[in-house]
Amino acid sequence: MDKNIEIRPEIPHDYLAVSKVHQLAFGQEAEANLVDQLRLVVNPYLSLVAIKQDQIIGHIFFTPVDLASELPMTTGVMGLAPMAVLSLYQRQGVGTALIREGLRLCQQMGSKAVVVLGHPEYYPRFGFKPSIEYGLYSEYDVPPEAFMAMELTPKGLDGKSGLVKYHPVFKQITE
Repeated sequence: MDKNIEIRPEIPHDYLAVSKVHQLAFGQEAEANLVDQLRLVVNPYLSLVAIKQDQIIGHIFFTPVDLASELPMTTGVMGLAPMAVLSLYQRQGVGTALIREGLRLCQQMGSKAVVVLGHPEYYPRFGFKPSIEYGLYSEYDVPPEAFMAMELTPKGLDGKSGLVKYHPVFKQITE
């Protein structure tokens, strides 16, 4: 990765630029709106930006997820979503840096694991495995290999199984 790229926590001054990154990366406003709404209703969350030459070029967001078999918000599991990098900076390690720093900070926050709905060719390089290996299933109708999980602590998913539920705000982009 370019050594001139900085990864840091998002601040309120970044919100407009983060929205623009999502709009440009996804070609629609849904993910940008999702992030804006999640900031208002989810706590705790982790939001990081990638910056090059004072411009935000990437963003990643983590929020707690629930397991249908457990009390809400007690799982210690975070969901990675969404993540976006401007097309000019893709395939240059920006997404990798955002994910690595996000996983490190999630672990530092006390999270035991992270789930992601994403490309099965991309996320295993970070340690993600199909979530069915842990007995976890997505609430969304997605191919099983696209829903993945990763333990941040040894045996972080022991005793956890069932349906993974994201915050209800996520339904806005899945319907």
